[in-house]
Amino acid sequence: MPRAGLVERLRLATHPVERPPTGAPWNLDELDGLLSPGEPTPAAVLVGVVADAAEPSVLLTRRHDGLRHHAGQVSFPGGRIEAGDPDPVAAALREAQEEVGLLASQARVLGYLDPLLTITGFRVLPVVATLTPDFAPVPDPGEVAEAFDVPLSLLLDPGQLERIELQFGGRPRSVLQFRYQPQRIWGVTASILFNLRERLALADTRA
Repeated sequence: MPRAGLVERLRLATHPVERPPTGAPWNLDELDGLLSPGEPTPAAVLVGVVADAAEPSVLLTRRHDGLRHHAGQVSFPGGRIEAGDPDPVAAALREAQEEVGLLASQARVLGYLDPLLTITGFRVLPVVATLTPDFAPVPDPGEVAEAFDVPLSLLLDPGQLERIELQFGGRPRSVLQFRYQPQRIWGVTASILFNLRERLALADTRA
């Protein structure tokens, strides 16, 4: 996939940087009856695409086992939006620098995916950006157990995505999961990647 073509497809598939989406999370119906009362906490994650490569890929991390939320799970760099963050992009870039050493100059922000709600009460805005070829992750050992890339072609392949059933709060719940050993890419991360795939497919039909 040529780099220019990929970057343009990603731009067309995302909400403009200057207009973060403000609507309801796209997965709200899936969490009906499972959420605690109260307003969700605003958060942002960085969906970093390594475009300058023979095989484009997406940067993911595996969280430290001692973290309070989503310990040990595969995730994107990111976290809650702090009072000092001027916008979700700034929050995502700040968290990416803290977690994997990404400099703002090493990321070209393209836009937002749709907002998503987590079972732990976060309203997440995924920020899509391409990463420069010179970026090499340096994980913060207090937060990130490891950082790794996954081929974008695998993440966009419907045959690599499955739904699994589990129990939460005594109720059955269906969540998404990618087939990618030895990592387990599931839950929120898989849902964000699914949203990326769906938005890319929609953008392709409009191109």
